[in-house]
Amino acid sequence: MSATIAPLDALRAALPALGKRVGRSTRTDDERLERARAVMLGELDASHATYLETCLHCGMCADACHFYIGTNEAKYTPIYKVEPLKKVYQREIGPMRWLRRLVVSDISLAELEEWQPLVYDACTECGRCDLMCPMGIQISPMIGIMRRALAAAELLPAELAGAADEQKTQGSVLGAGRNEILSLARELEAGGIHVPVDLATADVVLLTSAVDVKAYAGSLKATAKILNRLKLKWTLLSHSIELLGTGESLKELHVRRIVEEVVKHEAKTLLLPECGHAYPALRFDSAHMIGEPLPFAVLSIAEFVGREIMAGRLKVKHAPTMGPVTYHDPCKIGRHGGVFEEPRAAIKALGLDLKEMESHGRTNYCCGGGGGQFMIARGAHLRHRAFEIKMREVDDTGADTVLTACNSCRLNYQNGAAESNWQKSVQSVVELVAANLGD
Repeated sequence: MSATIAPLDALRAALPALGKRVGRSTRTDDERLERARAVMLGELDASHATYLETCLHCGMCADACHFYIGTNEAKYTPIYKVEPLKKVYQREIGPMRWLRRLVVSDISLAELEEWQPLVYDACTECGRCDLMCPMGIQISPMIGIMRRALAAAELLPAELAGAADEQKTQGSVLGAGRNEILSLARELEAGGIHVPVDLATADVVLLTSAVDVKAYAGSLKATAKILNRLKLKWTLLSHSIELLGTGESLKELHVRRIVEEVVKHEAKTLLLPECGHAYPALRFDSAHMIGEPLPFAVLSIAEFVGREIMAGRLKVKHAPTMGPVTYHDPCKIGRHGGVFEEPRAAIKALGLDLKEMESHGRTNYCCGGGGGQFMIARGAHLRHRAFEIKMREVDDTGADTVLTACNSCRLNYQNGAAESNWQKSVQSVVELVAANLGD
């Protein structure tokens, strides 16, 4: 295992103990089950009803899923993962509910416990099944409902329960909080990289992540170098960390706090680090949570850097010869956010020989570690089966180096490479740009 990921791996290994510290539930099993049912009924709407009624059971979502392809096990078929949700719909609000109640069994807490590994270990909410469904069924959002229902029933995997409790009670993630952010900023300042922290006003507000702070400090360093080169008035938030909680209420709490901070700073842009957790929450969900459009833009740092290069405001020189490269499209900023052109514009500006994988852009396979899966110890075998798909695709390109714009993907690639003795370099597009800034 590389020294780069060892600190984060050590913290990840401590998460189950954090989960146990949360303690046993004070609620009865019936209360926990009703809480799960309430989440399902509260979130089921007309669109979900349409999806559940129109599924053809054609199996194309299975052929789109990296966990099914990696294992060839039917239980990993994406639409099967929402079976308890389907039961609640059919029995409680479906048009034939009077008949369904006679033939469809009610959900139980034991059934939800059985489904926990399916919706957490065997799904990264990458959205590839949504894209491939011939009926346009959006399966991953329904798996999201399943996750929230299980969380309400206190059926989070121990690692995610530990992370949620840490963020709720301590305001940190994986041991990364305000003190660690400030320490990293001071370290970068000592090395000659200016990092303005918590300015009263700024045009650009930057959020960082636990992955950056604990494993990839070079990511924040690269971002600071680029923002300084552009001579922008920017600031780093020291009291907000990028991972936004595993429960919907906790996520909304953090989203509202971050939005309020950006508005208070009178910023025009909120920049998110090379990680996917905050991107959908702040880019897409936040306006619904606060009930009005955001008065600022939300961009990933790779998206921002690519735009600045394309606009001619950020100059880069050709990177030193490093052989052919390939690019891994992160699911959240890629398939979900449509950010495909910007990272490739940066790669082109660096003069690199880009070899695309067979699945790239909108149809790219997930690396296997997103959606919190990389923190779940028991999911390691599934993660590796999914990663084998990526290894084969990278090998087929003939590329020596994998570039990406998400440090969670980078972490999973490096973990997978270490487990498989796979000799490929995995690097950040943003860090490569920062290392080759032009005049």
